[in-house]
Amino acid sequence: MASICLYLRGRVIASFLYVCCVSAAYAQLPPVPVPAENPITESKRLLGKVLFWDEQLSSDDSIACGTCHLPSSASADPRIGVNPGLDAIFGTADDVLGSPGVRRADSSGTYYSDAIFALEVQVTGRSAQPVIGSQWARDLFWDGRATSQFIDPETGLVSIALGGGLESQAVGPVLSDVEMAHEARDWGQVAAKLETAIPLALAVNEPADVAAVLAGGTTYPDLFATAFGDSAITAERIAFAIASYERTLVPDQTPWDAFVGGNPTAMTPNQVGGWNFFQASPCAVCHTPPLFTNNTFRNIGLRPLAEDVGRQDVTGLPTDAGRFKVPSLRNTGLKETYMHHGQLPSLAVVLDFYQGINGQVQFPANQDPLIAAIAVPPFARPQLEDFLENALTDPRVQAEQFPFDRPMLYSEVLVELAILADCVTGPAASPTPTPPTTPLECINLFDADADADIDLIDYAEYQLIYSVL
Repeated sequence: MASICLYLRGRVIASFLYVCCVSAAYAQLPPVPVPAENPITESKRLLGKVLFWDEQLSSDDSIACGTCHLPSSASADPRIGVNPGLDAIFGTADDVLGSPGVRRADSSGTYYSDAIFALEVQVTGRSAQPVIGSQWARDLFWDGRATSQFIDPETGLVSIALGGGLESQAVGPVLSDVEMAHEARDWGQVAAKLETAIPLALAVNEPADVAAVLAGGTTYPDLFATAFGDSAITAERIAFAIASYERTLVPDQTPWDAFVGGNPTAMTPNQVGGWNFFQASPCAVCHTPPLFTNNTFRNIGLRPLAEDVGRQDVTGLPTDAGRFKVPSLRNTGLKETYMHHGQLPSLAVVLDFYQGINGQVQFPANQDPLIAAIAVPPFARPQLEDFLENALTDPRVQAEQFPFDRPMLYSEVLVELAILADCVTGPAASPTPTPPTTPLECINLFDADADADIDLIDYAEYQLIYSVL
């Protein structure tokens, strides 16, 4: 059987032939590695979920961890902000489509004009990577600076010797004066704020598990005491809780998972064709099943090295210039933008880049030689796109169903308030020639519109809106 499988994997084959060996050749997702220093408990998972979705974790109550990592967008950021890149000039080739963060503020929280963004929100210099699927990576962020060894940022001591990449990643944005914080924010300030904050006070539509644990006026000290034995709020505990939650986000119910699990009809024939091409192509070397990444760092020749040296900033090695983490392809069809600079808007354009067609250019300096070997014949192109876009998507992630469920953020509510207000008060913003005149009519209208987001919160939650319309 092994020899038959080896033979078949090198060819585009019919699905009925492939089924004979696929289960032996590929296993589904492996168990999530959990560091001994931070075993998963339900109380830590719940605390982590609350923290991850609480905008109050930021200095100005505007950004949660989840703001940049929405499940329905592959746990990346559907918002598009522009960072002007190395030349600090907007509208040039080195612009980056990153994540909008916070406005520039000094150590007292007073806003002042930033040299690049003025009084607007700042934008990160790289796009947000998906959280879902990151559990198996050793080092996180595009350049791997969130290391497997987790150092407690308050004590400087090693909290996790190996396997703490998620914990290392979790503590970065909270003190970043671009992403979530005013300048010179420290963990004492974070703890002091959480001690008096009402958990998820700014959110609506809390998931059932979160609503249950917060019922009766549960405080953050209560949640930390349940999870860790006492009410102390520390950077290490925040990291441990968020990482515990993230380790439970396992996207293993894709059509591909069902197919390799023995259901030959879980993928369409078109998707099977794309899968057969994928596994015989150089793509599978880096995007190795079942994770669909090998979590290495590669230079694919996306941009000139001077713009962003990537991994070299962490290791100092010239051989790492321009290398970035290989992202998982799971749920990739849900993403809004692609690559570390966010400039590729679709999977079709990503494939154009690898083929060097339709205006996409590769930069050869320190480029991985494997990239030049990628070629997709015309007959396989639509099959490959179908496979990547649909067969690797977990429907629970797309629909934000447990364990990928979440509350609605206050920033999202503000957007919907604006949509509803425009519907009620202004014909220019109305989706119909004759706009409705009451909030209820507008809600019903948007409920019937498949392209609108107004139906994310129910009629009762709009009672507050009525007083300001």
